[in-house]
Amino acid sequence: MQSKKGRNIVLVQMKVQGLVFDPNQNTYILILREEEKNEALPIWIGRPEAYAIGLAVEGVFPPRPLTHDLITNIMEKFNAKIISIVLTDLKDSTYYSKIHLAYNDSEFTIDARPSDAIALALRANAPIFAHNDLIKKEGSTEIGQWLEGLKPEDF
Repeated sequence: MQSKKGRNIVLVQMKVQGLVFDPNQNTYILILREEEKNEALPIWIGRPEAYAIGLAVEGVFPPRPLTHDLITNIMEKFNAKIISIVLTDLKDSTYYSKIHLAYNDSEFTIDARPSDAIALALRANAPIFAHNDLIKKEGSTEIGQWLEGLKPEDF
């Protein structure tokens, strides 16, 4: 795949490592980790988004559908399927992502906040990818060392 600037884009599969509360920012950090190179990609997200992702990670289903559950239910009703989500860019401290959908033998791409895209991907068991240059830009050894120092109860 090539970007608009002519660079080759390599997609790297990421897994949700966990959520950590950042008391300094009064927000949550979603940690994505590349399994092969052990690179981490931190994404600062709000409390509602952390709650939605946390429920999906834990496999907890609330008695009534939350927003991401509703979207998943609508997609299932219309036989639409999430193929994957891709974190594409970081501009001015804001991450960008795309949801890749299949519907009626066609594929569609929808712009979405990464936290929403990840919450949907987890519910649909769809893979999560990031552009390799995004990982190089934001993933760092320093973050990896910080993560290594965390205890299981921090997640």
